[in-house]
Amino acid sequence: MQKIVDYYMAPSSPWTYLGHARFGEIARRHGATVRVKPVDYGVIFPQSGGLPVGKRAPQRQAYRLAELRRWGEWLGARINIQPKHFPVNATPASCLILGAPEPARFALAGALLAAVWADQADIADRGTLARIGAQHGVADAATAINTGEAVYGAMTQEALERGVFGAPTYVVRDELFWGQDRLEFLERALARDR
Repeated sequence: MQKIVDYYMAPSSPWTYLGHARFGEIARRHGATVRVKPVDYGVIFPQSGGLPVGKRAPQRQAYRLAELRRWGEWLGARINIQPKHFPVNATPASCLILGAPEPARFALAGALLAAVWADQADIADRGTLARIGAQHGVADAATAINTGEAVYGAMTQEALERGVFGAPTYVVRDELFWGQDRLEFLERALARDR
């Protein structure tokens, strides 16, 4: 049985960043194909009861920072919990991923996540996107972004129809696993598919 994980993510999500490499290792260990599907959480949140960080209550914002610090330390991850370019318009970066060749998408997504959370780069900047894209086999970032724009809305609608409400969400068959702290459960699901 072919193992497939649909990976609904946002290249600006710190939780996606913290889980990305571990998720990749789990998928490799179980021989799973990962379909990287960046989606627009600006559309998803209002339809699923979520709020962007800046609109959350102060105590929720403070706790989020504490959790990012804890998880970063626990995982030994290089993370700036309040990066210079966040919040950021992640649409161009999402479209770049969608317009990139399929084999490059996972590594490209990882590089964009690290750009925000480790390197404090602006992933809304077309020059930054061109540089990172070129490092991952995307010769023409502008064309890739245009290609991705054509499917970004449909990908977001697909996520809504599947019940996705937060990033990252991993879907195996039709079972959702929301959050990088659910990776152990995702791995168990992949292990069942032997």
